[in-house]
This record gives sequence, structure tokens and C-alpha cells, in this order.
Amino acid sequence: MSQQIRSVVSTLPELDDEQFVRWQTLLEDRTGMCMPEQRRSFLQTSLGLRMKEIGCESYSSYFDKVVSGPAGAIEWNTLVDRLTVQETRFFRDRDAYEFAESHCREVSRNLPDGQALEIWSLGCSTGEETYSLAMIADQAVKKGQTYAVTGTDISTFVLRKARSAEYSRSALDWIPEPYRKAGIEPGGSGGIRIRDNIKQRCCFTQVNILNLGAFPLRSQHLIYCQNVLIYFRRWRRREILNMLVERLAPGGVLLIGSGEIVDWRNQNVETCKNGKVTAFVRKQLDTTRETEWR
Repeated sequence: MSQQIRSVVSTLPELDDEQFVRWQTLLEDRTGMCMPEQRRSFLQTSLGLRMKEIGCESYSSYFDKVVSGPAGAIEWNTLVDRLTVQETRFFRDRDAYEFAESHCREVSRNLPDGQALEIWSLGCSTGEETYSLAMIADQAVKKGQTYAVTGTDISTFVLRKARSAEYSRSALDWIPEPYRKAGIEPGGSGGIRIRDNIKQRCCFTQVNILNLGAFPLRSQHLIYCQNVLIYFRRWRRREILNMLVERLAPGGVLLIGSGEIVDWRNQNVETCKNGKVTAFVRKQLDTTRETEWR
């Protein structure tokens, strides 16, 4: 914790039980994310730092600000950025990316000419996950075939970073050698940049998971959803997974983090027989239902 943050925290009033529940409820109602008791200090610090920035002196007055009018909506987005930004890096889960690459190669072999390989990176944060998947897809597709990777997140701040495709030099340490030459080039200020041929196959958009039902993405060959479900209550995790299954193409794979769900079943998917990852493959659909989804 930096000296500046320590200074702010030391002057903050305690976030009492009533205020904590009030903020906890607002966050869950608007984003679906659960803020457990263990993260109360994180919430207090995040609120306090923002209150200090805008000259707000109490949790209740700041609460009133974020729920009031157009200015409140803007402030709410700023606060969500602070509360949801998570640490990420390129190729964070090597087993999962190896599984994803194998699946992408298999899908590519069976796709008709002219049809793109479609991948969705859910909770993409600052883009490292999305670009990792794009680098995999770039090498996995057969000659002449295209691919598209969509990265979504609730935070507008991280999406701006993702779209820039610029990262620090240290990020290169996490990128396996085979992907560096094809996917990375020198960037500004001594950093690195995603090459245009990779960047142009990726798009980033803001999505609130509570509004997944209205999101138009369909027929995905791979949905990568790691370290996202942990922020939601178990019943909502099941709802999210069921909606994601509906967005898989026949034979498409939903790949989630290990241990993120243990009591979920869906008749339209089968568990992938792989001891290193948690993944589910979409069964073939009847033509009537497939037409309805498209």
C-alpha cells in the first residue's frame, strides 16, 4: 500500500455495518457482483480514495451522489472501474491456453471455407487475455481462414487500455516465444505493442453481465470465462453459465476457471474429459432451435 493510500485510509471514518450493506446491495443490484465481508476494507479504501478526489466527506453523501441523475451515472462508472479492475497478464493459465489452442485447431479444420473462428473473452480486463487468445487463433487457423476475438468487460477504463494494445516491457516475460515474433512489436516508451494483424482481429465492448440476455453475440466456437464467476453468488453463476451455453456454436467450448462452479448441470453441454481445465462442449443442436437462436 502506497504512502498516499495509507494517509487517506488513516483519515477515513469506519464503514459501519449499515453503510457496508447499503453499498454491498447497490453493487450487487447493478452489476451482480457480490462484495463479501472479507472485502469490506477494500471497499472502504476504494470509496475513500474516490471521495477524497472529489471532496466528498461521508459515505452517505457519496452514495446519494452516485445514485442521482446523469452526473451520478458518470460517477458510478468511475467507481465501478475502481472496484472491478483485476490483475491480469498474458497467457495467465498455460493449461487453459494449451487446451484453447488445441480446440481452435480442431474447429478450424472443420469450418467451411469463408467462415471465421469466433472467440469471446469474457471479463477481459486490460486486454491481455483477449490478445493471448488472438495470438493462439492466428496460428491455429488454416491458411486463408479468418478469426475474430471479442473482449468484454464492465469497466470502461480497462477497455480503453485494452484498445490501445500498448503494454509495459515486463509483460513480454509472460508471452511464450512462439507467439512473440508474430504478435508483438516494440511500442512507445520502451514498451511493447500488439501487432496490427492481431489487433485488427479483436474488438472490445462494455457489457454488464446482468444484461447478457440482450448481448447479440452468438455462435461462438470458444467462450473463455476465467476468474469472472468468483465475484457472483452461486445461483447467479448458474444463470450466467446457462446464458453462455446458449451463445456457443454446436461443438463450441465454454472454458471457465478451476473451482468456479461445482454444482452446475446443463443438458446442452458435456464436460470435457481433461484433468487440467474445467471446460464444457456444446452438443449438436436440432435445426429448429439453431434457426431460432440465429
